[in-house]
Formats: sequence, structure tokens, C-alpha cells
Amino acid sequence: MNEHPKTVAFTQMKDGTRDEYLMLRELEEPFVKMTPDRILKALRDQSDETLEGYKIDRLQHGLQSATRAWRDGADIDWVVGALLHDIGDGLAPQNHDEFAAAIIRPYMREEVVWSVQHHAAFQMVYYAHHYGWNRHERDKFRDSPYYPSCVDFCEYWDQASFDPDYDTLPLEFFEPMVREVFARAPYKPETTQPGVRKPLRDEAVAAARAA
Repeated sequence: MNEHPKTVAFTQMKDGTRDEYLMLRELEEPFVKMTPDRILKALRDQSDETLEGYKIDRLQHGLQSATRAWRDGADIDWVVGALLHDIGDGLAPQNHDEFAAAIIRPYMREEVVWSVQHHAAFQMVYYAHHYGWNRHERDKFRDSPYYPSCVDFCEYWDQASFDPDYDTLPLEFFEPMVREVFARAPYKPETTQPGVRKPLRDEAVAAARAA
């Protein structure tokens, strides 16, 4: 049997030595650094995951959400959060919001992560009554300081981004932003910024970007 030149001897984790675990950590570092490559691949793969019945596919929905965020003058966390908010649709259709939030949590502002994590409940205000469901599911989160942020996230970008005629920016435009976000020091306070809220829309920045 051919083995990798750097392979542990143990077959149960409890039998591993310190040297083996140091070796594994060394091998893991380049894998972690390739996270943005895997994120971008997963986004591209969404072009094959059509939103049945909708006018655009899943990739276009994420791109359109991010494009609207960018043109509204949003900061990089909001833009990348908008791009990735539905990245879990394929593997976790019943809790895609939590799936996406888990991916971005180490690298992004807490406010954005919270909004992505709960956006599915907040989106229900637009459609749930047609199924006889509670369209005000989001009301149970009213005590959160991030409640208004998620309301605006859904209103400005998520629910509005199903238009095949919208001038959506390509994935290549957002790739440097994805790489910048996932190059941050994970879980550091300067990365997660607990309690910090930033506006989703900034007219001055939006005007500068449009110029």
C-alpha cells in the first residue's frame, strides 16, 4: 500500500504522539490557507444548482445580492456576507443559513454573521403567509441588537435579488474581497468585532463607487 511520505503511525487518535500532531498541524496550515479557493469553487458550482421555478440560479442570486450591497456602499463584510449567505443551499437546504454562518464566523464581524445565520427566518415575512405559516417568525429575535441589520439585509439585498435583467457583477469582481476576508486572523476580536454595528448603506461610498 502506497502511503503519503508524511503519515502518522497511529490508527486511533488517542495513540498519537506529540511529534505526529505537530506534523499534522504543519500539514493543515496550507490547507486552511486554501479555504478561499474552496469557497470560490463552491460558489461556481452553484451555477449548476438552479433555483427551481426562479428566473436565476443560486450563483446569480448571491452575486446579485453582493452587487447590490457593493453599490449601496456597504463595507467588505456586508458585501462578502451577501455573496455567501446562501452557500449552504446545496448541502444544508433545511438550515442553509446556519451552514453559511458557520463558514464565515471565524473571519467576519459578528453583526454580519448573525444576520446571515438568521436571514431565513427574517425572509419569511415576504412569503410565509402564502403557506399558512407565521410570517412574523423574526419577531422572536427583536431583542437582538442586530435585528435591524438583518431586516435591512433582507429588504435591500436578499429578497430583491432575483432579477435576470439586473446588471450583476461577475464573481471575479468579488474574488479579491473573499480572499481578503478569509486571510484574516480567525476569531480575533479585531476580526469578529463583537457588538459593532455598521450601516448597510453609505451614500457617499456608493457615489464614489459609481463614479
